[in-house]
Amino acid sequence: MHAAGFYHEASDGTLQCDLCRHYCRIRPDRSGLCRVRRIVDGRLCSLSFGHALAQTGEPVEQLPLYHFKPGTSTWAFGTPGCNFTSADCLNLESSRSGRDEVDIPFTSPGQIVENAIKAGCSSISCSRSEPTIFAEYALEIMRLARNAGLRNIWVSNGYMSTNCLDAILPWLDAINIDLRSMDDAYYRRICGARVEPVLENLRYIYANGVHLEITTPITAGHSDSPAMLERLAGFIARDLGPEIPWHPIPFHPRISGKPEESPASNAAALASAGTIGRNAGLLYVYSGTAQDDTVCRYCGKKLVSRRKMLGHPSAVRYDATGACPSCKALSPIKD
Repeated sequence: MHAAGFYHEASDGTLQCDLCRHYCRIRPDRSGLCRVRRIVDGRLCSLSFGHALAQTGEPVEQLPLYHFKPGTSTWAFGTPGCNFTSADCLNLESSRSGRDEVDIPFTSPGQIVENAIKAGCSSISCSRSEPTIFAEYALEIMRLARNAGLRNIWVSNGYMSTNCLDAILPWLDAINIDLRSMDDAYYRRICGARVEPVLENLRYIYANGVHLEITTPITAGHSDSPAMLERLAGFIARDLGPEIPWHPIPFHPRISGKPEESPASNAAALASAGTIGRNAGLLYVYSGTAQDDTVCRYCGKKLVSRRKMLGHPSAVRYDATGACPSCKALSPIKD
């Protein structure tokens, strides 16, 4: 185990974890909601530090990030635990595990960076589980990665504290945030959280200039309401900017904890979400129902062509000069 940061002693004598918006007050020999931050011998410890899960190189589009270094590979990993209780999690097995439930060898921050370089990846992604809960580990990796010329990416539920954001933002190059709904009742019922902290963090990240993309799983009966999606797309366009890429993605019940509660997303629901996003003024909506190419907003010419090969996305770029090959307008793609 590793000594944690991001905590202080509360007035009632407990230690309050300040890493995410739950602000768990933890008593001796107990852990927080995430199950991997625990008080041991009077200090808060991270049980997940160094215990990397599911390390692999993959296309950056898989995260998904469509406007950040398309066509490159990223070294993705996670650790056990999560600060959400979502049944529709895409990484359910690792997110529901506590460190003591999984036999995971230690991987140093330097080894993660070395693995990424050996695999020919241009970035490292904290993406296999919620990176907020292993922020100390992530930060050490991010500093080493930056010094080695690699980019740093997070895929997150967006429930981190401002303290956490202020620590990671200087080292963070791109992030995809899950905005699952605009309804607080959904967040309370499905995620065990609230929506407003996620919205606040989205505004904060955008204001600090980090490349941002947003994903919304379209879950039948939970997050497929046209009225709610109109509010969500409107929030992105109004509070962040119409240039923010939005990914309405399908829900897959076979990977959820309660597959009987929601059927898989259908093509019509995804197409409807895509239309809603475009009607709200979003310039780049990737709903997976047609070709998810990126085209120039001014002349419509293709900037990035995407297709799936052997089940994985691949990308071909036509904006090598940083501009549209036709009208020469600035490309929205970030390198």
